[in-house]
Amino acid sequence: MNAARALALLLLAGTAPAVSCAQSAPPAWQDSTLAPEARAAALVRAMTHAEKLQLIHGLFPPRAQPAPADMIPSAGYVPGIPRLGIPTLRESDASLGVANQVEQRKGDVATALPSGLATAATFDAELARAGGAMIGAEARAKTFNVLLAGGVNLTRDAWNGRNFEYLGEDPILAGTLAGAAIDGVQSNHIVSTIKHFILNAQETGRTVLNARIDEAALRESDLLAFEIAIAAGKPGSVMCAYNRIEGDYACESARMLTDVLRRDWGYTGWVMSDWGAVHSTVKAAMSGLDQESGQELDHAIYFAPETIDAAIKAGQITEARIDQMVTRILTGVIASGLYDHPTPTTAQPIDYAAHAHVAQRVAEAGMVLLRNQGDLLPLAKSAKKIVLIGGHADVGVLSGGGSSQVRSVGGAPVEIPLTSGAAASFARITWHASSPLQAIRAKAPQAQVTYVDGSDPAAAAAAARTADMVVLFATQWATEAQDVDSLALPDNQDSLIAAVAKANPKTVVVLETGGPVLMPWLEQVPAVLQAWYPGQRGGEAIAGILFGDVNPSGRLPISFPKRADQLPRPKPVVPEGLNSNAASDAGAGDGSALPSWDVTYTEGANVGYRWYAAKGTQPLFPFGYGLSYTRFALTDARFTGGPTPSVTVTVRNQGSRAGAVVPQLYVTGPEGGAPRLAAWKRQMLKPGEAAQVTLAADPHALARWRDGHWVIPAGKYRLAVGQDSASATMIREVEVPAGAIRK
Repeated sequence: MNAARALALLLLAGTAPAVSCAQSAPPAWQDSTLAPEARAAALVRAMTHAEKLQLIHGLFPPRAQPAPADMIPSAGYVPGIPRLGIPTLRESDASLGVANQVEQRKGDVATALPSGLATAATFDAELARAGGAMIGAEARAKTFNVLLAGGVNLTRDAWNGRNFEYLGEDPILAGTLAGAAIDGVQSNHIVSTIKHFILNAQETGRTVLNARIDEAALRESDLLAFEIAIAAGKPGSVMCAYNRIEGDYACESARMLTDVLRRDWGYTGWVMSDWGAVHSTVKAAMSGLDQESGQELDHAIYFAPETIDAAIKAGQITEARIDQMVTRILTGVIASGLYDHPTPTTAQPIDYAAHAHVAQRVAEAGMVLLRNQGDLLPLAKSAKKIVLIGGHADVGVLSGGGSSQVRSVGGAPVEIPLTSGAAASFARITWHASSPLQAIRAKAPQAQVTYVDGSDPAAAAAAARTADMVVLFATQWATEAQDVDSLALPDNQDSLIAAVAKANPKTVVVLETGGPVLMPWLEQVPAVLQAWYPGQRGGEAIAGILFGDVNPSGRLPISFPKRADQLPRPKPVVPEGLNSNAASDAGAGDGSALPSWDVTYTEGANVGYRWYAAKGTQPLFPFGYGLSYTRFALTDARFTGGPTPSVTVTVRNQGSRAGAVVPQLYVTGPEGGAPRLAAWKRQMLKPGEAAQVTLAADPHALARWRDGHWVIPAGKYRLAVGQDSASATMIREVEVPAGAIRK
């Protein structure tokens, strides 16, 4: 007998506790003046045992049998308890929009944000919040009330298949922007998750990876990103990851789920599993997992009522622990505003035009101009012949694959179904129907604008030779469940770029990639624009930047290496003999049937730009880097020491175009080591305008994790101000007293 049928029989028999209508005051759980935890605890006291067990496991709609009548095809479903006002939880992927990956819901479209790296490249918390608010509004209008958003895993390996979903390599930047995006989602009175907790740093073999890292290093890197995002965004739920951490599955790690998340951070919402990430009943429940998600993807339904009851009878799980699990779920539901403001039962109108504007703003602000020799860009609108080459630029812009895939508004996407690999069951290579070719034609109506697919480098070079301008679109597709094989552009695109650049020196390369790629042709190409996966208005955003209607202002949230051997791991980590695709998403009971292999993150907290600094090497393009069509100067820096060291600097636009500058403050502690991003500010300036900007160091950039605490050592701290991590123009040492970060 399932939980829903058991509850129905209890209600018919009259054995469930009744809520009296004669009470002079509403029940405590309806009292919005009480803390969410107190209201949740009151609700739990009013629930039957069967009702409690109903909330701790969720269905995966594509495989749920029998399917509840009100279940929407989506990521997850947890039936509610109407008599207590507890809403049914309807869960949807993901961070880039309301996903409908393989069109489970026929004809349902949504606004597609650019990739997470594009949002991170804005260095703008307000834009991150606007994007979150937009996708949260659409989720609510579609009757979803839990958005599986908030991806904040740091980029430890450049080939991770999900890097495009996340927010780069710096924990303070990533945590700040993730917190803002989560806050935006939850401003719609729905729940956002934060994920994937913790160290899900690669996709190939993600269920068999056992991550190993020094405790202090983990606190100062990946955990720090989560800590900052949780404090700022207050997500209703934390999603634990597939991998192991120091031998324990992430969804069975008492060290992470109880010691860190609950004891140290005081988190009060609930921990849900990733889909297919549960491997036990007792260990998972007693370690801190509150809800089994997408239960049909696990080897068994570990939190099924009969399984939980057997564990209680055997003395392995206590009734108090069940109450705690349900209290945490309801705390997240109440704190997000969902309980007091239930989602509509029918779909509501959506202003897709306004939402498209948000997506385009993020795309424009997040594109990074990497190179512009001879001021080739912006393109002259007087050009008579423009040739576009490659990247399916005639039909649209590339998007990343996996659970974040959005079927976007604006026209039918171009899709290529996958036939092999771990992602084949739920991912397609998809181009949003935002054609750069059409957008460029609209910007240059006087020009002859043609397209060549680039499959034949010689033919492409011949077409480029007589053009006034050439725009070559280079792509690398990435997806959940498997990592890219190489940082080199696939499909002979390096040869294509070299041939075209040789034929025409006025060649611009536009990169649509999920992260860094190698550029052996860089010195042959005068202009390079990193467009990431630019979302459903990507074609328009690219055209706006190429023609100067928008001044590029994005800054790299991730370092670009010159060579793969500069990285901590010079190639993807895959154990010999492991069928990595099959292992990526395989359920395996208690885990004993799965192989396991250790990946030790010897770089510790020196992720990304810190790694280059520690090794004394230079990347191709450093973290924080980005060019503009105008020139900025940073002068007159005034440094201040004390408990909160800071710098006040004058930023001036010395050019003839309005634009945004992003001054950045990096700190090196008295013990030395790699510098850490401590503060930044995105500042808009008109031509000739100047402004004073004060950058106050985030305490976490000063602190070190010692003996279970954040400690700020006393001594001289090196403050460096510049426009990226590798080219500080003003440096000063200041005294900082001993301190600590109190929680």
